[in-house]
Amino acid sequence: MLTDTDRKDIAEAVAAAEATSAGEIVTIITPQSDSYRDVALAWSIFVAFLALAALELAPTFYLGLIERLLGLWAHEWTPRQVLGIALTVAVIKFLGMLLLMAWRPLRLLLTPPPIKSARVHARALTCFRIGAEGRTTGRTGILIYLSLAEHRAEIIADEAIASKVSPEVWGDAMHALLGPLRAGKVGEGMVAAVRKVGAVLAKHLPRAADDENELPDRVIEV
Repeated sequence: MLTDTDRKDIAEAVAAAEATSAGEIVTIITPQSDSYRDVALAWSIFVAFLALAALELAPTFYLGLIERLLGLWAHEWTPRQVLGIALTVAVIKFLGMLLLMAWRPLRLLLTPPPIKSARVHARALTCFRIGAEGRTTGRTGILIYLSLAEHRAEIIADEAIASKVSPEVWGDAMHALLGPLRAGKVGEGMVAAVRKVGAVLAKHLPRAADDENELPDRVIEV
């Protein structure tokens, strides 16, 4: 995801931002926030039911097609045979779609944006609670979280920062992060976001003389 130069630049940007504020910036980058296997399963079930619906809407056409494929002539279908065909088609469609959804790009493409946003936010919140929340003396931790596959990011601040800075203020930092990301410049985007966040922190939480570095400056890759 990152080169050694990217890692060095991000760590230096964090150190520079923290030198002018009481904030403690944590940066996390992950390839993907969720596997979305439940989405793959839901699509597979949907396709199986779609196949059953097609059989129900045009049974004569599909039974005639099967007769031609099997070389049958004026075959009298029993209810058991019809149900067997329906079950076979549903299973084939289900397994086929499940196999297709094993390809990550397709799974991500067919995952609705609101679901991706919710999963990224949930993972970012978990990372924040583990890596930043309540881990500084003045509750001044802030997380910049980037999920590459979804092209989504989250900025979550601890109590002392959140009480002084509304979430809307981080819009410039998000824009600075996602702009270079679209061009494939992950490190550059994270550095830009850190600088924007640092500027806000310096304004609202200036560094005191006795401030100590309580959280690591290096970027965390998970």
